[in-house]
Amino acid sequence: MATGSGKTDVMAAVILYMYFEYGYQNFIFVANTSAVVEKTKDNFVKHNSPKYLFNDPVTIDGRRITVQAVNRFPTMPEKDSIYLKLTTIQALANELGSLRENGLTYTELEKDKLVILADEAHHFNASTKSQKMEEKSWEILLNKIRSANPDNRQFEFTATIDIDKDLVYEKYKDKIVYKYDLNRFMSDGYSKNVYRLEAQNEDSVKMLNAVLLSQYRKRIAQRLGIEDFKPVILFKSNRVNSSNQAKEDFLTLIDSLDADKLSEFLGKQSRVNHSVTLKRIYAYWEKQDLAQTIVELKRDFNAMTTINVNDTTKEGILGDEKGYDILNTLEDINNPLRTIFAVAKLTEGWDVLNLYDIVRIGEQPTTIKQTNSEAQLIGRGARYNPFKYQGKRKYTRRFDHDDPDMKLLESLYYHTINDVKYINNLVKSFNKMNLVSESDNENDFSVYTATVKPSFKKSKAYQVGKLYHNELEDVPLGEYDSLKSYGIDNHIIKINMNDSIVEHRNDEGGSGQDQASREVIVADFTKQTDLRLLKKAMAREPFFRFANLSQWVPTLKSLEQFRTDEKWLGSTRIVAVVPYYQQVDEQQSPLFRLRVVDQALQKIKKALKNNFARKRGTNRFVGIPLKDVIVDYQKRVSNNLTGLQAIVRPEAMANDDWFVYDQAIVDRLEKSLIDMLRNVIDELKANYHEVFLLRNEETMSLFKLYDFNTTLAHYEAFMPDFVLYLDGGEVIYQLFIEPKGEQLLARDAWKEKLLEKITPENIELIGENQDVRLYGIKFFKDGNGYEIENEIRNKLLD
Repeated sequence: MATGSGKTDVMAAVILYMYFEYGYQNFIFVANTSAVVEKTKDNFVKHNSPKYLFNDPVTIDGRRITVQAVNRFPTMPEKDSIYLKLTTIQALANELGSLRENGLTYTELEKDKLVILADEAHHFNASTKSQKMEEKSWEILLNKIRSANPDNRQFEFTATIDIDKDLVYEKYKDKIVYKYDLNRFMSDGYSKNVYRLEAQNEDSVKMLNAVLLSQYRKRIAQRLGIEDFKPVILFKSNRVNSSNQAKEDFLTLIDSLDADKLSEFLGKQSRVNHSVTLKRIYAYWEKQDLAQTIVELKRDFNAMTTINVNDTTKEGILGDEKGYDILNTLEDINNPLRTIFAVAKLTEGWDVLNLYDIVRIGEQPTTIKQTNSEAQLIGRGARYNPFKYQGKRKYTRRFDHDDPDMKLLESLYYHTINDVKYINNLVKSFNKMNLVSESDNENDFSVYTATVKPSFKKSKAYQVGKLYHNELEDVPLGEYDSLKSYGIDNHIIKINMNDSIVEHRNDEGGSGQDQASREVIVADFTKQTDLRLLKKAMAREPFFRFANLSQWVPTLKSLEQFRTDEKWLGSTRIVAVVPYYQQVDEQQSPLFRLRVVDQALQKIKKALKNNFARKRGTNRFVGIPLKDVIVDYQKRVSNNLTGLQAIVRPEAMANDDWFVYDQAIVDRLEKSLIDMLRNVIDELKANYHEVFLLRNEETMSLFKLYDFNTTLAHYEAFMPDFVLYLDGGEVIYQLFIEPKGEQLLARDAWKEKLLEKITPENIELIGENQDVRLYGIKFFKDGNGYEIENEIRNKLLD
């Protein structure tokens, strides 16, 4: 699982699950460093810690459960107690390797079953990697503990499994329960965005850049009403002496700063710096009262808000006992720290959320080993900071499509050198751990601005026109009467077992191509034999106990109804997508089939919980002022595209008076759609007073459509890319048009069905006196331009 994606939360869940479902009371948490162990004590046993993960108290079925830290497991355990031994692997090896008073022994471990929780588990594969089963290796030690009792179980957690190594792959290919890479974690919005600021600057310039950027973030948060927002800077060195000197230099820099020096700095950097973000920051500070700015900077950045952590040991950034508490509570409003100086060799266990700038200090090696370490640090710094905004705390990014200032609150910047060899190695390191980053150099990407044409702002459409979208309504509880009402097709459920049991290898250059897949039916619940499989799978998941399930399915009368009724699972087939080379006997093995059904139930569980008590679309359409939706917007496009990314470029539209923006920022398919409309636009203009093509960019979140009158529910919003707006004098026409790439046709088929349902006879317009007619158009895709052109003619020109 990616750094920051919740490994420790999953461990806490595993502890309760194994206790409640299987009666385990003894747990050993083991890690490579004492820093990780100390951090985990905050998570599991320190009730007064802000990092504590359990409810206080823990109650299961009305019983109060205690979680106790122990050195040895009791011979007579109390009924409602969980015993947790937290230790480093080194301490555990020493304890089991020599008899000592109050020490743990293998004989004790034989008596009662236990669960091993191995954190940062990549450290425990030395014997596998070397092919030498050394008696004293940590891997062998865990094997011995696990083998002491046949009921012992071991769960391993890591962000950096070496699956690209053949021996490690062979060990884990059938043992990986879940794989959640950093690139998926970041694309799902659970992290900050990561940007690189690459420049050949002196350390003092990088330091002041970071300070100005950090303070600008703080001001943005204050302007948006975000309380207690405190962005932190980490200055990273590769030597202790360099780190100590950098701290002194930094404090001297801030102490000697005055308005004249800051003004000179801003003026010079505005001319020579190529970072789009920093240029915007310089322009902001140049307009401020610099004397007041100096007072503010000296108040926030001084010796009292700065710490140096000289992690000379393998304990990493949390190895300094004096600094541990203050470093692990950086988000606390009472914690004054804004700047940290550290060597930061290893950073496992550091759960900082409000780190926003990492600054590379001093001349350092440019080897792949060095950049691997830096990439790991950046990955940890990319953890999302779930601050409160407009009274709500959110755990995923919310400003990806907002203005650049707001995006700064969800972005980590890595200030580094502009050296070709170093940057190449750094990008390789990012790719190896699937860390998504972008350069902030204005030469590495383009920012395109689409401006609403002044001529369009004078039009009747802009002045008084409206766009129409459908209203939402609550779903009555009585209508949650089938899987389809939760958005699940109860005829067939597909589970991709290629993703589930990792059957491909990764190398340093990126993921290889997936093996060819095929589909096999592993369960058909119309058959009695497969119903037994379903019963077993449901028994393994507490969610599907009737007392709990009925909270999410209020119309359900019994579990038997859920299993056998055609509206629920009675007519369902479970299909597994498997590698083409997988053997038939493996596909039909009881364990494999059970695993697939387990995952199908998890998919159903997610749908039941996510789609209960939702709002759904109706056929009642209401208008919103067009001028509130059609506004200027910007789109940032990388100049270094991979083969998987669509090329987005601006298309000049100044001479096309029917397009409302001065340029269309579009990919190839979207441009083809515009070119197709050019074929018919003159005919439309001859028949209508006003004809405009509106671009519904993602930033225009006001305009969304929702599915309605459907048997298979879809609750998510749909934003059609284009709206063709026509004023015929007595009648207003609006056509919703969506270009769609081949790779998305199957997934988004419901959106096309929604578009085809939008016709005047199927919808009701609310609060309108004028005649308005709305139409949806089938997806525009490669090869059907002539068909779509004819559809538009039939609706508007016949």
